[in-house]
Amino acid sequence: MARKAVPEKFKTYEAVFDRFTLQNIFKLGKYFDPESLSPVSIGKESNVFSVESRVSDKQKLIVKIHRLETSDFNRMYSYISGDPRFSGLKKRRREIIFAWVQREFRNLMVAREAGVRAPLPVAFLKNILVMEFIGNNDVAPKVKDAFPNDPEEFFIKVTEHMRRYYRAGFVHGDLSKFNILNHNGSPVLIDFSQAMPVKAASSGELLKRDVVNVVDFFRKLGVDASVERVFGQITKGKRGVRTGSR
Repeated sequence: MARKAVPEKFKTYEAVFDRFTLQNIFKLGKYFDPESLSPVSIGKESNVFSVESRVSDKQKLIVKIHRLETSDFNRMYSYISGDPRFSGLKKRRREIIFAWVQREFRNLMVAREAGVRAPLPVAFLKNILVMEFIGNNDVAPKVKDAFPNDPEEFFIKVTEHMRRYYRAGFVHGDLSKFNILNHNGSPVLIDFSQAMPVKAASSGELLKRDVVNVVDFFRKLGVDASVERVFGQITKGKRGVRTGSR
């Protein structure tokens, strides 16, 4: 059977998509218009595009695609192997990348159910994740590029989201000024692929790193904050409540 020709639209991205990925993009066509792909960021390991939605009240969605050949699957495996939800996963490149995408989808679902402001996950397939578009006409900027008008109020909201996620049984694991969006003056947490259940051995270390990153950034904006106080506020009370069987 002859191979289907690659549409002209995608020849622009020949260095980004392999044929396997292109096939899966079109399989997800019920969620978005594949021909509407517009780059938001092109990286070594993953690429992010905005697309015209076919399912959302909003006009756009975000499509995040992990590159199969250049993704650091050893780093991914180091996280997944410590996640009780993925015990027994074999160390095979594609299976790990596919599990990584599924893992971010599930982590985002937990965040949303816990009341954390994060993109709503819509669908995933193999190395592709579809989620809510955060922004107005353009993608909302990262907080490092758009400082909040009221840093203290913004900081309080960020730490409250961290607390809610912790109480749902998870820590973000990669939180910093690079993974917080400033959307109309309110924080939105993104990039949940490294999020880890609290019951995992590494969760305490990951949470401490998140707190240090957040506190250091907002201190530079004039917020009076301490790592010890914020860490205590997040972890006080009931520790690591599991949500369902995730």
